[in-house]
Amino acid sequence: MATEQHRDRTVEASAKRFLAFVRFGCAPTSVRSYEQDLIVFAKFLSDQGHEGLAVEAVTRMTIREFIAEQRRLGRAHATLARRLSALRVFFDYLMQEEGLESNPARRVATPRIPKKLPAVMTAEETNQLVDQVQHDSKRDRSADTVIRDRLLFELLYSTGLRVSELIGLNLEDIDRSERWIRVRGKGRKEREVPYGAKADEALERYMNLRASLDPPTHERGLFIHRWGGEWRRLTARSVGMIVKKYAKAFNGDPSLHPHSLRHAFATHLLAEGADLRAIQELLGHASLSTTQRYTQLSIENLMKVYDKAHPKA
Repeated sequence: MATEQHRDRTVEASAKRFLAFVRFGCAPTSVRSYEQDLIVFAKFLSDQGHEGLAVEAVTRMTIREFIAEQRRLGRAHATLARRLSALRVFFDYLMQEEGLESNPARRVATPRIPKKLPAVMTAEETNQLVDQVQHDSKRDRSADTVIRDRLLFELLYSTGLRVSELIGLNLEDIDRSERWIRVRGKGRKEREVPYGAKADEALERYMNLRASLDPPTHERGLFIHRWGGEWRRLTARSVGMIVKKYAKAFNGDPSLHPHSLRHAFATHLLAEGADLRAIQELLGHASLSTTQRYTQLSIENLMKVYDKAHPKA
């Protein structure tokens, strides 16, 4: 390992050490996001004639100019906030692990992200969509595929799982006697989530199908398929494509995605009187403020009902 005196202190070299470091403790998606944002930052430095700039030479003004440039390029507020967050984590690493004196990114204000409430299907619309995921020879879908897809929809709606949590499920994570699922969420935190009778029926059909496919015993993933002659887990991209396929076929709405069912899960629970903190626990939110946006959705829905139904509205 290079000594402190001889270690390459350029942004590019430091970023490589940072990415190697975070691979041990972060989800692959987070690592890819950090990598993408640091590549964009390094390109900005290069375009400004600062290729090979030492990390000590990066100032608050450097980062402000980077964010301003990204804004001029039309990047979304959420993208700006994410890139600034990545730089903060990067320079925190340099302070903690490599002795950098200060973090210039901490002195740059986070771009304000406009609050945007996600569109949410009604309970009737959601149930109709889930119930329509069944074998239909007219649409040329194999029965085996539909059995798997029905379970995907049932679990997404009855548990509110993130798609990354869904595809990460193992066989031993499911307690069918009590209808509980052990979920590994963000930050590798575990929680237990109940699932409903309809999901259990779909799970029974799928487990029989999975056993008939005779995958190797060491493959413990719940949702698996053969790809290139090997057994693999479904990917988040595959689940997204499955949801869009059915939503487009049955609802004519290709904008729906797995997270739409998570939003529906939370909103419908709240509408039926579930406690906000209980919903927070089920969703695996670290902060109650994240869960509280569903309160806004419920109020918005109530106003729509009021405006439509009240004679004095």
